[in-house]
Amino acid sequence: MFQRIQVKNPWKSILKPWAEIDPWLFAACIGLTVFGGIMIHSVEINQGLINWWRHWVTGGVGLCLAILISRCRYEVLIEWKWPIYIAINLSLIAVRFIGSTGLGAQRWINIGGFYLQPSEFAKIGMIITLAALMHDKTVPTLRDMLKMLAIMAVPWGLIFAEPNLGTSLVFGAITMGMFYWGNVNPGWLILLFSPLFSVLLNNLSTPIWVGWILVAGVIAWRSLPWRWLGTFGTVLVNVVSGHVGHIFWSVLLKDYQKMRLTGFLNPEKDPLGSGYHLIQSRIAIGAGELKGRGLNQGTQTQLNFIPEQHTDFIFSAIGEELGFIGCVLVLFCFWLICLRLVIIAQTANDNFGSLLAIGILSMLIFQVFVNIGMNIGLAPVTGIPLPFLSYGNASLLSNFLGLGLAESVANRRQRKKMWNR
Repeated sequence: MFQRIQVKNPWKSILKPWAEIDPWLFAACIGLTVFGGIMIHSVEINQGLINWWRHWVTGGVGLCLAILISRCRYEVLIEWKWPIYIAINLSLIAVRFIGSTGLGAQRWINIGGFYLQPSEFAKIGMIITLAALMHDKTVPTLRDMLKMLAIMAVPWGLIFAEPNLGTSLVFGAITMGMFYWGNVNPGWLILLFSPLFSVLLNNLSTPIWVGWILVAGVIAWRSLPWRWLGTFGTVLVNVVSGHVGHIFWSVLLKDYQKMRLTGFLNPEKDPLGSGYHLIQSRIAIGAGELKGRGLNQGTQTQLNFIPEQHTDFIFSAIGEELGFIGCVLVLFCFWLICLRLVIIAQTANDNFGSLLAIGILSMLIFQVFVNIGMNIGLAPVTGIPLPFLSYGNASLLSNFLGLGLAESVANRRQRKKMWNR
């Protein structure tokens, strides 16, 4: 007698376009951004600055962009790869002519009082370009790899010339991660970096360097086409690289430049110069012990012993004020982000989406390892920020753009339907 009346839930229709996004990934990134603002406020509480508030405002704008991007179809970016590539190169060239100089580098463009750093957005543009070039290649050939390296070399060279060593290293990490995921021969990836290893090893130990050249020759023999020619070329390149690197290190570099590169190995050699940041950062992290000194209570933090603590050395403030527990919780959040990105890459509908997720993963995980490494004295100071935590408008927006792309890939996955039609 009675007819059941179904009441529609308006929230279902509103949220339906985002039905398949990864909520854990969003939650981890938002949580780190909020926590980053709290820690920035802590290190600047005695200076009357409002960078913590700007961090949250930028994060809010970035989150809105990420939500909008996650609703869009990422596949259309394949057709836009060359306009995106041209745009990032033009922006990097523009820095050379109209860019602002700060901290000894010309990296920023002032647009209405907002300092835009094109190199940060170039990372996302390069991920899109490489993914678009690789998505239809089941097993890339050596020619394919060299072609993509040549394409990547243009923005990389412009960034390195700013100079911006940190971001140029991130470009290398993105390329290696996407090449590995895209089934590029692992032997070619090792040979790609073999000249760099030769430079380092020849300055450390000649016998080890010779041994490495032999190993590189064997890898070339087993993986490269034209075995004799490929092996001979590999050995020749490594020998020349080793000698050129030795000359560059011994003759061209000044002592203070050498200390910048190797100071993290023994910062006590120059405690008031290149080793100052590392020594003070280790003191701060060690002083935090298990539970930390408490928010706004760190002596190293509150007395400004560590320069740039709101950006590159934010992790040292976390270690001092929140201790080992706080550091572990931050690392857990980054682990969760990496795990969700790997799951998205594995379950993506196509190779393009999978490569996008891996490119973003490579970008984030490399920055996390290098930044935390330099905070605890295991890596040189390179100016790489800690994703979502360090203050930096361009860096934070770039990370949220990457998050939006990853969520767009997740949102297009074919899984069971969560909403009734």
